[in-house]
Amino acid sequence: MKEITIRENDAGQRLDKFLRKALPALPPSLLHKYIRIKRIKRNGKRCAIQDKLEVGDVLTLYINDEFFEKPDPEQAFRQIQPRLSIVYEDDQVLLCDKRPGMVVHEDDEGATDTLINHIKAYLFQKGDWDPDREQSFTPALCNRIDRYTGGIVMAAKTAEALRILNEKIKLHQVKKYYLCLVHGVPSPRQAVLTDRLLKNSADNTVRVVHGRQGGKDARTASMRYQVLQTRGAVSLVECELFTGRTHQIRVQLASRGWPLLGDAKYGLQARNRAYGMTHQALYSYKLRFAFQGECGCLAPLNGRVFQVEDIPFLPFFYSLPKEGR
Repeated sequence: MKEITIRENDAGQRLDKFLRKALPALPPSLLHKYIRIKRIKRNGKRCAIQDKLEVGDVLTLYINDEFFEKPDPEQAFRQIQPRLSIVYEDDQVLLCDKRPGMVVHEDDEGATDTLINHIKAYLFQKGDWDPDREQSFTPALCNRIDRYTGGIVMAAKTAEALRILNEKIKLHQVKKYYLCLVHGVPSPRQAVLTDRLLKNSADNTVRVVHGRQGGKDARTASMRYQVLQTRGAVSLVECELFTGRTHQIRVQLASRGWPLLGDAKYGLQARNRAYGMTHQALYSYKLRFAFQGECGCLAPLNGRVFQVEDIPFLPFFYSLPKEGR
């Protein structure tokens, strides 16, 4: 038996949400069960998951000591109930629609509620992957998307699939298409943009450099954009990436005066506030597999296109008046 006294920084939370943070090793199913059978009490009395905690509350926990131990990040998937939006799956790969707000890998804060852990939990629970039988392989992501950008993320379920897919991505044989909303109307309405980008790791920003600026640290970034529609002072733009540089779409468009709606890093907050958007309107909505040469176990993917229809910011865009504001 252990007791936890609620302090000021803990107050105001629902009981279940507090316990998930305080006891990350306790599976959600057991958490609910222990509350129901009174192995978790609040101030010595029966409690409910929706109870709001107050300063001075004492939680009494009649649970095993193992659940008080901080879980190994590599084993965090064992405590997760997977939540995935699966676009496509076969024996080799898994394509997931990552919603904005979720990180793909563990971040600097040590978050374990990540896309890769949800994928591991899903594959583990359905019996497609057993880490106790594997010598070294774990399911892995083949592309990354920023936390507040949504879209399709590719995961390899086998070592062969991981090797081939990484190679095909490097050879630009996996075509990636994004939708975004930008301030203004890009001109011309369709073009290929090529820039040299320099990353500042200290604040995780990227800028366009010219001439010899940045030296060997600058990286070439190239993409094609096309204006699909304009409503008022906002344009819906499709971008096809030819390279995969950090923040590439955001900085290349912003440098030409067309920042993404909601982009606090490369846009203007005053303009963003007018539309009530707090994060960049950017979605990796389509993938096209255009393999050349041998593709081994990934042959069933060749020539196929996968597209997400539920883009969170599209209803907002189509609600805008067609004429200028």
